[in-house]
Amino acid sequence: MTLAQASSGAPPTGDLVAVVEYALREFAAGLVRALPDLVAGVAFLVVAAVVVRVVMLLVRAALARAFPEESQVYRQFLATIVFVFLVFGAGLSFLSLVGLDGIAASLGTATGFIALGVSYALSGMIADAVAGVYLLRDPDFMPGDTVDVGGTVGEVKAIELRKTRLDVEGDTVVRANAEIEKKWTKKDAAD
Repeated sequence: MTLAQASSGAPPTGDLVAVVEYALREFAAGLVRALPDLVAGVAFLVVAAVVVRVVMLLVRAALARAFPEESQVYRQFLATIVFVFLVFGAGLSFLSLVGLDGIAASLGTATGFIALGVSYALSGMIADAVAGVYLLRDPDFMPGDTVDVGGTVGEVKAIELRKTRLDVEGDTVVRANAEIEKKWTKKDAAD
């Protein structure tokens, strides 16, 4: 390495040892420059983990109070959605805090497009889940009730996240909740 290269900070050429020494010096200098951001990022992750944990405890308690009669599956489903959003937001904030704003923005945008595609692909499943929540909340549609679903008359045995089970003359008939929610009629016990 020449004296002019060493004083200008330009990378050396030719001598392998000089190139390796230069690369290690630059790496160490970059690490020292990034250390405050990394420490702040790690501190943020610790605080974010505590906040996410507390928020999730509050969310689970709120869901248990808001939906005490509902199946545990529905409360867990809603809690999982909240958890994913919180962790994803904390991850993007961490990337932004340590100086990787471009990566955070790219991940946020890409995730939006992926979520759009997934929601389109799973639209039937989502419709069944939403209809299931409506059916669970409907006091006229409960296990033990006799209902007519598009010409199929049976007793409601179970209302699940995506489907409902009916007992029709000893046989179990399983229907998608979105299909049932559109066209069901409660039958009187005398019918």
